[in-house]
Amino acid sequence: MTSLAPAGRDRRGPLFGAKVAAARALGAASRASGRGGGTTLPGRVLLRLEPEAIARLGAGLGGGTTIVSATNGKTTTAGMIAAVLAADGRRPVHNRAGSNMTWGVATALLEQRGEEGLFEVDEAWLPRVVEQLDPATIVLGNLFRDQLDRYGEMEALADEWARAVAARAGRTALVLNADDPLIADLGRDAEERPREGVVYFGIEDPTQALPELQHAFDAKHCRRCGHPYAYERAFVGHLGHYSCSHCGAQRPRPEVAATAIELRGMDGSRSTVRTPAGELLLELPLPGLYNVYNALAAIAAGLGLGVGLERIGGALGEMRAAFGRVETIEVADRPVSILLIKNPAGANEVLRTLRLEADRGPVDLWIALNDRIADGRDVSWIWDADFELLAGAVKRVVCAGTRAPEMALRLKYAGWPAAAIEVEPAVEASLDRAVAAASGRVFALPTYTALLELRKLLAGRGLAQEFWR
Repeated sequence: MTSLAPAGRDRRGPLFGAKVAAARALGAASRASGRGGGTTLPGRVLLRLEPEAIARLGAGLGGGTTIVSATNGKTTTAGMIAAVLAADGRRPVHNRAGSNMTWGVATALLEQRGEEGLFEVDEAWLPRVVEQLDPATIVLGNLFRDQLDRYGEMEALADEWARAVAARAGRTALVLNADDPLIADLGRDAEERPREGVVYFGIEDPTQALPELQHAFDAKHCRRCGHPYAYERAFVGHLGHYSCSHCGAQRPRPEVAATAIELRGMDGSRSTVRTPAGELLLELPLPGLYNVYNALAAIAAGLGLGVGLERIGGALGEMRAAFGRVETIEVADRPVSILLIKNPAGANEVLRTLRLEADRGPVDLWIALNDRIADGRDVSWIWDADFELLAGAVKRVVCAGTRAPEMALRLKYAGWPAAAIEVEPAVEASLDRAVAAASGRVFALPTYTALLELRKLLAGRGLAQEFWR
């Protein structure tokens, strides 16, 4: 079945076809104007004209739909799954530009054709999109404290996800992170038994455990009984091996697990992965333990979608970073590596990766902290991120963004030398100063809207593509 017929012959009715045509035309005009909006405007317009447009368009995806959500890593995980499917000769309808609310999903459905769907979805919008798209597979990576002024507490989101997942029982396969107690709990039924159609992934290499629980540690209490979890080890934030002595809830054994991991800083990682289809030696070009988690989710999803293990490993071994997720771009003959930071858990993993890089010599940094709506107005999370990890390892840092002075103050209290810290709020001027003063690679750490500003700046200079291309 073709997912989108020409508007004039739309089998879902001429009126809906006219709405689709109008939304597409506005999207084309927006892109032609060069003013942006190509990843959101068509979907916004269509949803205003037809609130059930996602369901109506999604009904044409005869090959099924996979939905990916997480606080951290959903763009990368969805990109990994897309690469796995492409290696299998499949080109899903996919919101690859990262616009992950309903209008981004609607835009992808408008602009692309395909037999199956693959969508990353914002945490707060997951229940709505699941209801509309009737997915065959849902991949859930993690829940971390993030944008509390928009999302509320993690437990509230977990409750919303639990209701959405429960409504799909017996109809949707679940790929869940065994190491996140908030996620793993979604795969248990009322009798605490694992549900049918659930595949867990996780890390089983104790050498990668943190020496102690981080200050940014989030999931402290059992969702079932409220008793504190006991952690044997933790790997990323609260992701680890845990149990509840009160009700007996504990980490399920993952079917897809990294049993031996070697982290290589910005050069990526090497892992041995146990799967139901056999063992995989994974050479991942993306750095950090967080990307090992993303890869495990993609492996589990890929196997469930019928892709062979060897083909999955080959696709992941050739992964290219999504913009802002460890992508490196030449700026004035200097490599600038861009690593998005937006909450304590994610920032800490970036800092751990940079700590490995700093073993080769002091690093140059550009950090842009914004407090716009999409970032979360409250930037106090920077005090829970362990910037102390890089104390004494930084040659120079330029702080940018709407809250650049607060970022500089945080770095001062983290023990970074005041002489190495510079404040320049303007994104363009600050980036140019950081690049001009660097002797080598610059590591750029923007928050979300600062990342968008950076993308627009680099696209304007011909160094990066616009979102919709």
